[in-house]
Amino acid sequence: MSSLQQLFSKLSVETIKIELMRTAYGNERTLLSRLDPRMLMIWVLVFSVLPWLTHNLTILVGLTLMMAILTYTTKVSPLLIVLFFFGVISQFTYIVFAALFLGNSFMAAVAIIPLTLKVSIVSLCSMAVFTSMDPEKFSDGLVSLGVPGRFSFGVSYGYRMLPMLIEEFQNIIHSFRLRGKQPEKPGVLYTRYILYYAKMCVMAFYPMMLNMAKRTRTTVEALEIRGFSYTQESKEAKKLKLAYMKITRLDIQFLCMTILITGGVYAVGVWFPYYL
Repeated sequence: MSSLQQLFSKLSVETIKIELMRTAYGNERTLLSRLDPRMLMIWVLVFSVLPWLTHNLTILVGLTLMMAILTYTTKVSPLLIVLFFFGVISQFTYIVFAALFLGNSFMAAVAIIPLTLKVSIVSLCSMAVFTSMDPEKFSDGLVSLGVPGRFSFGVSYGYRMLPMLIEEFQNIIHSFRLRGKQPEKPGVLYTRYILYYAKMCVMAFYPMMLNMAKRTRTTVEALEIRGFSYTQESKEAKKLKLAYMKITRLDIQFLCMTILITGGVYAVGVWFPYYL
């Protein structure tokens, strides 16, 4: 079996669901997972803006390497890495083809390298932080920064909903396959199989959404029984809930290390500037 066939044999709905659950519930064994969520959110915001303030290729390459190393240490899911490379390559390709279609030369490919690096920096730092952060910590961090409680809960609940959606979709597809009959012959270029599965996916959409609506209602009722709305209005309850979040020595050390490395990257960029 070739390496490509082995790769596709590992790609299943179950694998995607496990990877999404790993991403949604956070990896608690990394450095970033031990840091304060408020500091991490501000950190991501800074590095989402910083690349767009320069066109120096030396600085952009340095920041990309820095974020790539950070992403590697946070053990980001391979599924996200594959999606990241697919997104970067597809974006690069369609912009080049659009430029060629509009009458430009292949120099358009060179001109969009800085844009690709900037998008890569923002994507890598977001992946590193949000895959290390538990949804509950993320929600509490947003509340602590002044975001309305219902909005922050909706964001964190959306995190948890994604793997549940995949699981519900998989269960419905299995039930359709048990009750239905697959075409006996594949047809030209497997068109009969493709149409069979495409029809099943469309039919699975509405049952999936209705089942998820039921689950959401059950979750909301359970939260209200535990006093969710009261904790959003009571200052004392909110203070008690957010009491565990503190800026520790590790946060300060991480910030100092980030400033030091970023300063070094900018110093090298000033000494050896390179523009396209």
